[in-house]
Amino acid sequence: MEIVLVRHALPLRAEASADGSAADPGLAERGHEQAERVVRALSDQQVTAVVSSPMRRARETAAPLAAALGLELQVVDGLAEFDVADPTYVPVEELRAAGDPRWAALVRGDLYSHGVDPVAFRSRVVDAVESIVSPGGRAVLFSHAGSINAYAGHVLGQDKPLWFAPAYCSLTRIGAARDGRRGMISLNETGHVRDLLTR
Repeated sequence: MEIVLVRHALPLRAEASADGSAADPGLAERGHEQAERVVRALSDQQVTAVVSSPMRRARETAAPLAAALGLELQVVDGLAEFDVADPTYVPVEELRAAGDPRWAALVRGDLYSHGVDPVAFRSRVVDAVESIVSPGGRAVLFSHAGSINAYAGHVLGQDKPLWFAPAYCSLTRIGAARDGRRGMISLNETGHVRDLLTR
């Protein structure tokens, strides 16, 4: 089986709610454009399953591909990002531009600042991805930068929890053999969305 990990498209910013509930923003207008590019990139590649994190930004990115292929969108809780319980959400490029300390923490790979154990987070994500693997076919999994780092890092033996920056709607392909072997096919493909990442 081929596993295609897709980072969600550009989301909106979400400020803290009065009740302190977790932030769960949808996509910005450009994010919807990016999500449509995933359809163009993958709709002719014999996709057998479309799976998403439960977080809104991932589900909204996945929905166009599932609809185009006539496949049910499966939601797997274990694909959620490490910030799933955070009361605010600020896109990383805004954190970087503002010199926000949260950006520096992400660069260091510091998940503890989010109250997250990086080993437990990786284990949760790996278990979620492995639960989807089946013989043959191609499963497209829509998730998040941290989740993609977790599974790809597991495959490559990378210890650092956050070790590369997947672009919005980038594709990372991993081969999953029946005997349990996993191998990286590609990392952070962006050709289908490059013009929507730079403007």
